[in-house]
Amino acid sequence: MLDPTAPIPAEAGANAPDFKRRRTFAIISHPDAGKTTLTEKLLLASGAIRQAGQVRARGERRRTRSDWMEIEQQRGISVTSSVMTFERDGIVFNLLDTPGHSDFSEDTYRTLSAVDAAVMVIDAAKGIESQTRKLFEVCRLRDIPIFTFINKVDRESLDPLGLMDDIAATLALDLTPFTWPVGMGTDFRGIIDVPNKRAFFATERGGPLLHEVKFEDPIDLLGLELEGVPERIVEEAVESLSLALGVLPPFELESFREGHLSPVFFGSAIKEAGVAELLAGLGTFGPSPLSRSANGRIVEPEETNVSGFVFKVQANMDPNHRDRVAFVRLCSGVFKRGMKLFNAREKRHMAIANPIFFFAQERETVDEAVAGDIIGIPNHGMLRVGDTLSEGETIRFEGIPDFAPEILRRVLLADPMKSKQLAKALHDMAEEGVVQVLRPITDPSPIVGVVGTLQLDVLSSRLEKEYGVPIRYEGVSFVTARWIIGERAEVERFSETSRSSIAQDRDDQLVFLARSQWVLDRAIDEWPKLKFVAVKERG
Repeated sequence: MLDPTAPIPAEAGANAPDFKRRRTFAIISHPDAGKTTLTEKLLLASGAIRQAGQVRARGERRRTRSDWMEIEQQRGISVTSSVMTFERDGIVFNLLDTPGHSDFSEDTYRTLSAVDAAVMVIDAAKGIESQTRKLFEVCRLRDIPIFTFINKVDRESLDPLGLMDDIAATLALDLTPFTWPVGMGTDFRGIIDVPNKRAFFATERGGPLLHEVKFEDPIDLLGLELEGVPERIVEEAVESLSLALGVLPPFELESFREGHLSPVFFGSAIKEAGVAELLAGLGTFGPSPLSRSANGRIVEPEETNVSGFVFKVQANMDPNHRDRVAFVRLCSGVFKRGMKLFNAREKRHMAIANPIFFFAQERETVDEAVAGDIIGIPNHGMLRVGDTLSEGETIRFEGIPDFAPEILRRVLLADPMKSKQLAKALHDMAEEGVVQVLRPITDPSPIVGVVGTLQLDVLSSRLEKEYGVPIRYEGVSFVTARWIIGERAEVERFSETSRSSIAQDRDDQLVFLARSQWVLDRAIDEWPKLKFVAVKERG
C-alpha cells in the first residue's frame, strides 16, 4: 500500500507555478468498459456539473455530453476525441476522452501524444481486452504513467485478486491497490480507500455509499455492525485485500511516473463509487506537464517562450457556423490571447485572436493558458494535425503520425452536381484525420482510406448531415497503400512504370496502391533505392 511517510508531490502546492497545477490525461479502454460514464462522473465529482448531463457555466445549466456527434448518440459509442477542462482543489484537469473502438485508433494515438498520464478503464467482468492491450502498449511506448480503474464491480465480476493477477501478467505491469471493493456483483456494499485508511459502505443493496468508517489496519473492519452489510462480505474483502497488500509492491512515485507501476482503483462509475478517489489520485500523483522532444532538443514546460503542437482538427462542432477548430497542446510558456505565433510548416506568423477552452461541445474564450493546457484555435485551413506553433524559435515536435490505410474504397456521388461540395467535405475530413483521401493520377474519382470499417459509416453520416452530400462506396482492386520515399528521379521513374497504381495524398505526396501483398513485396524487392512506408510523421 501507499507508504504514509512517503513525500507527496509538491505540484499542487499553493506557491507552485501555474503549469505545475495542470493534469492532462486521457481515458483509454475497450468499447463498453464504461469510459464515457466514467468521464461524466469525474466531471460530477469535480463539481463541474451538478447532475449527469448538466454543465454549470455562466450561471445557467446547459446540457453537455462528451459524445456530442449525432452518430455517437445514436450508437452509444465514442468516435472522436473530445476535451473537457475543469478544476478541483486548485488543480486544473484537462481530460481527453478518446474513442474506444479500434477503428478509430489513429485519433486515439494522436491524442495520446498530447497527454501526460492515462486512466485505463477495465470491465471487472472481462479483464484485459484486445483494444485495452493495444492502447496500453501505445502508452508504454511513450512512457505514459497509467492509473487503472476497474469498473462495474456492482455487476457480476471476476475475483479482485484474479483480476489483478490477469492485468499484471498480461501487461507485465506492477500493480498496487488504492481502493478495494467490499463485495462484487449483487454483494457489492462499498469501497475501501487504502491510502487514506477509510471505508465507505452502503447499508442498502444498490444504495449510495453514505457510511464512512476509519481504520488503522483493514482488519479493524472485521466485526462491524452495519445494517444491511453482511459480515461475510466484509470478511472476504478484508481477507483478499490483506493478501494483496502482502504480495503486491508498495506504491512508489518514481516507478509510477516511469510507467512501471499502476495504482489500481476498483469502483462503479455508474454508482459513483471510487470515482472521487480516482480524481484525488490524479490530482495528487498525476504528473504536471512533461518535457517534449522537438528538433533534436527537449522543450521544458518552464521555458519562457510559448510552444505547442496541433494534435487534432475538428470541423463543424457547431454546425450553425461551419467552424473549424485546431486542438493545440501547449508545451511551454504562458500563452496570452492575441499573441502571434509562428507556424513552422507555413513559415509565417498567425495572430491567435479567439482561443477557446473546451467542455466537450461547449466552449469559452480564454485569455491566458499555460503548458499542459489544451486550447482550441478557430481557423480556416491554416492549421493541420502535426503543425507546431512557437514564439521566438522555429521548432517541430515529434511523434504525430499518419498510418497507411488498411481499407480502401472509391467514393461515388449520389448527385453529380455536388462535386465541389464533395471535394470540400473530403478535404475537411482528411484534415481532421477521419479518413485519408487519395487521388489516383489516372482516375478522377477519389479513394478514401481508413483503418476500420466504422470510419466509413462515420464519413458517410457526416457528409450527409454536415455538408448535404450523400455518397456511396465502391470497392477497388487495391488492398493496401504505402508512401513512396526516395530520390525524386527514382520516385518519378517508379511512378511512370506503375501509373495505374499511383495516387497523391492531401500533401501531393505519391502513394503506391498495391493490389496484393505479393505485389507490394515485389515492388520492395525490385526498387531497393525506394522506401515504401506504412507510417509517416506529420508536421
